[in-house]
Amino acid sequence: MASLRLVLGDQLSRSLSALEDLDPGADRVLMVEVHEETTYVRHHPQKIILVLSAMRHFAGELEKRDIPVDYVRLDDPDNSGSFTGEVKRAVERHSPERLVTTWPGEWRVLEAMRGWEDELGIPVEIRPDTRFLSQPEDFAAWAEGRKSLRMEYFYREMRRRTGWLMDGDEPEGGQWNYDPENRKALPKGHQPPDRQRFQVDDTTRGVIELVKERFDGHFGDPEPFEWPVTRRQALMALRAFVANALANFGDYQDAMKQDGDFLYHSLLSTSLNIGLLEPREVAEATIEAYRAGDAPLAAVEGFVRQVLGWREYVRGLYWLKMPDYADGNFLRAQRKLPEFYWSGDTEMNCLRQAIGNTRRHAYAHHIQRLMVTGTFALLAGIRPKEVEEWYLIVYADAFEWVELPNVHGMALFADGGLLASKPYAASGSYIDRMSDYCSNCRYRVKDKTGPDACPFNYLYWDFLIRHEERLRGNPRLGMPYRNLDRMSVERKEQIVTDAERFLDSL
Repeated sequence: MASLRLVLGDQLSRSLSALEDLDPGADRVLMVEVHEETTYVRHHPQKIILVLSAMRHFAGELEKRDIPVDYVRLDDPDNSGSFTGEVKRAVERHSPERLVTTWPGEWRVLEAMRGWEDELGIPVEIRPDTRFLSQPEDFAAWAEGRKSLRMEYFYREMRRRTGWLMDGDEPEGGQWNYDPENRKALPKGHQPPDRQRFQVDDTTRGVIELVKERFDGHFGDPEPFEWPVTRRQALMALRAFVANALANFGDYQDAMKQDGDFLYHSLLSTSLNIGLLEPREVAEATIEAYRAGDAPLAAVEGFVRQVLGWREYVRGLYWLKMPDYADGNFLRAQRKLPEFYWSGDTEMNCLRQAIGNTRRHAYAHHIQRLMVTGTFALLAGIRPKEVEEWYLIVYADAFEWVELPNVHGMALFADGGLLASKPYAASGSYIDRMSDYCSNCRYRVKDKTGPDACPFNYLYWDFLIRHEERLRGNPRLGMPYRNLDRMSVERKEQIVTDAERFLDSL
């Protein structure tokens, strides 16, 4: 056999570089479900179902095109349980002249791949992942010599490179970023549209039963499982988002609503991150809607910024700074992750809502992640590695290249400002402004101190007091520290007392 082509569970794209120049008469695709990947963290059952079901469907689609696939299932009695073990067994079965694969999404997998040539005794070619719109070396070239690696400037460079929403050398509409226009709360009584969800077929049903049997103790509900697991379903989800939600995505992308699990968010990150959709086609579909007059520029720019800006940026930062990036702890946070992150059993309604949504769907939208679960972990001083592992476990779209920079750098400021220009700290007033959570909460968001006060209120000021030496010099925190300076000694003491009482109760 000429080449063995390895396809991983987050690489389910026909355009994958490992499948380029494939000769069905001489080559074979290898796909493996391995215990190591399902348990290196205790993934949400729906994440495991998503990846395994999508893998099985993708293998079936390749076989329909007469491409031979060697597929090893999780419950195969001879399954060694690891990528390395299964690649070795496949090489023994097929005696290929070489192994071809695509750059993976996690550092630990790349490190394993780099040792395969010596272990296997055949050439191993690791090709770039050309599904992304930039490569790690592109990001490294952009970052070289810069004191600050702000996403906004990388995003502008990517806009120029792609020509998306550009008018010559200038941004269409005269602004690069419409974020200030995209911060509206949902009007009272507003009902978001029903969202496209998918029924399970026999393949997915088989995976669900396997996951229920093998991963019963993992956080989260395996059903109802409604995520796209095929290219066809993912395209349906893309069309439904553009038709039914994109126009209001911009206005309400930061909004939160009691029992509003999806609102106007795209729900496409699972399909993007396992390869059923590619970023170029997703962004261009929204731009076409703008050109047709079906969505305003602010909404489309906001969405394109997430795909072309944040998604490409965090991947570039991940590969630039790993493996040391994961070890940072700028704020020296050492508190253990509270049990309610797993149980949802907390009197803080905002956290109960976000964690409940996560348990049901292996999903919460970016403001729930950043400004509720993330901000609480920041203010409470939760150990970064525990928070990062939680995010990697609970979300179906979480792979380390995208999860780690977003949590470590943006939510927790654990990198000391490499990614974010300031900590994303906020009091309860932000959550009250952007949601209806506070009206259904046991705590009173208007109270600043005392046993009935919203914990976010005194935790916010306690955070600034605790980290004054590290943060006062940050120019974006000048106003909060001026307000802190105007507080009486007695009020500051009450803030610290309330924060200590609450945090000790965790």
